[in-house]
Amino acid sequence: MAPPLILDCIEHDAEQTSITEFLLLGITDIQELQSFLFVITLIIYFLSLAGNGAILIVVISDPRLHSPMYFFLGNLSCLDICYSTVTLPKMLENFLSTHKAISFLGCISQLHFFHFLGSTEVMLLAVMALDRYVAICKPLRYTVIMNHQVCTQMAVTVWIIGFFHALLHSVMTSRLNFYGSNHIHHFFCDVKPLLKLACGNTELNEWLLHTVTETIAMGSFFITLLSYFYIIIYLFLKTHSCRMLRKALSTCASHFMVVVLLFGPVFFIYIRPASGSSMDQDRTVAIMYSVVSPVLNPLIYTLRNKEVEGALKRVIRRRP
Repeated sequence: MAPPLILDCIEHDAEQTSITEFLLLGITDIQELQSFLFVITLIIYFLSLAGNGAILIVVISDPRLHSPMYFFLGNLSCLDICYSTVTLPKMLENFLSTHKAISFLGCISQLHFFHFLGSTEVMLLAVMALDRYVAICKPLRYTVIMNHQVCTQMAVTVWIIGFFHALLHSVMTSRLNFYGSNHIHHFFCDVKPLLKLACGNTELNEWLLHTVTETIAMGSFFITLLSYFYIIIYLFLKTHSCRMLRKALSTCASHFMVVVLLFGPVFFIYIRPASGSSMDQDRTVAIMYSVVSPVLNPLIYTLRNKEVEGALKRVIRRRP
């Protein structure tokens, strides 16, 4: 007997009635938990906006933080603010709604901006690792190599690549036929759940998802690991002071924690074989990088960075 989705596709194919909206099933269907999850998600969203917004303000307003490291940190905070806003407001709305619908255009738009901001952040973390490599391993040439023009070009490049990477997925997904079920087993529109609902051949979409996304994720991760490998080798060979070694490593520790928080879930969902995945697992892991990671990033950077803490205190003191 054919699977239910194939039967739905065959049944609706004769009518040729395309789906105009999807239903996001969310995290859980237990009604008693909806209000509790709404409050928790609202708090997380507020903390994400407040924390990343504070970092963005101090990086822009404090001249002492006008350096490549904090320029990229400002970009990361901007990405996290937008990243949270792509998924959490709709998620909050659905916690209080019985009809958890999203239009076809809204779904494709959410998919586009989610992958746009996500892939840009992955590449930005690799750029930040390169910045730390130059700062620690080539300190005398740091200001020459990482000048304002180079930093701007690197940031603009990762934003542009991220945009076109997401555009590829959104355009290819929008061209698929959706005649059967419109129930998305997720709390936002992503490529993998939509491919499970599509009627017809999705091999090209799956190949693009695994090949292009894997290239960006693995390439960025490899650059990050290589940068830290050279940093560690350099520090152990060249630095004879334990204090300097500890200071240099602590500078990189915050960035490395953010890398682990982001790349771990991304590899779990997009890199591993599709046969070993389930929608429940993917949905749970997606909470880590779409909900938890953006709110933890500012905490990680401020708690371990005295310069950012000092800048925050100066901004607070300047307020009337």
